[in-house]
Amino acid sequence: MFAISHLVPLMTVSKSDDLLPWTEKYRPRTLSEVAGQVEIVKSLSAFVSECNMPNLLFSGPPGVGKTTSSLALAKDLFGKEYLSNFLELNASDDRGIDVVRGRIKDFARSVSIGEVPFKLIFLDEADALTSDAQHALRRTMESNSRVTRFILSCNYSSKIIEPLQSRCAVFRFVQLNQDEVSKMLDKVAKAESLSLEKGSTEAIFYVSEGDLRRAINCLQGCALHSKKITADLVHKTSSRAKPKEVVEMMELALKGDFQKSRESLNKLMISYGLGGEDILMQMYREVSGLSIPEDKKMVLIGHIGEFNFRMVEGANERIQLEALLAQMVLLVK
Repeated sequence: MFAISHLVPLMTVSKSDDLLPWTEKYRPRTLSEVAGQVEIVKSLSAFVSECNMPNLLFSGPPGVGKTTSSLALAKDLFGKEYLSNFLELNASDDRGIDVVRGRIKDFARSVSIGEVPFKLIFLDEADALTSDAQHALRRTMESNSRVTRFILSCNYSSKIIEPLQSRCAVFRFVQLNQDEVSKMLDKVAKAESLSLEKGSTEAIFYVSEGDLRRAINCLQGCALHSKKITADLVHKTSSRAKPKEVVEMMELALKGDFQKSRESLNKLMISYGLGGEDILMQMYREVSGLSIPEDKKMVLIGHIGEFNFRMVEGANERIQLEALLAQMVLLVK
């Protein structure tokens, strides 16, 4: 119903955008440009075509397109009247009941400008809203439904009270796969005249774990050092060890060579500046690929969980990591 030709294409960047971080500089402007989340994008595009939509709840891990989809939906829906009909609030900053009773309520009551018969309020990080604020919001959503729709975005839908969830159509975003992240990285690299060397996109995906925002930030960090992006550069700039180095350390311990595994640990902490929890998380990710029986993998995961808890409670990182390696030596004996 509404044309989107007036919107700026993804790779058309004005000079005023040059100083923006790349996550904002290359943020998709329309729903058709959103990476992954195919079924969700189809549903949102249908809302635009019908010029009607329910209240929405977007949940999922960070960096997978929740905020981008909300902004793109608003731009596709309202076009030139986007700024007049769209209110974006970050609930982690404005999280109290006064915000719901004041700013949100005032905006929700007012009439929309343009052809679309309703306005849009986007509450990012809605799981940070206090319980009182969420209860105050549910009545506002109902009483102003003729002139206002809401989009709530959160990492954990369980932190949104049931009455709010029942008033929304829930869309669950999933982590992006390697192909989807690689396509976006290729577009950004082409626009910035970067050369992605063999293995670099795989390394960025390993570091980002499906978080596209983290992946683009990693690429920008690498670009400050060189126009040629290599896997080694990715791991150094992101302070993440190479998977094979972590596996090597673990295999030395599982072979009973405590001293050499300890030296590998020392190298990882010095070379990459890794913290204790960072190393534990990388060790956890590599457990499934170790050449040991399944029952020993289960025991090892239990040890990793125990030592992670000790670190969270404030125990010394170096001592706990070396104690974990000692447990791995004993595991095979």
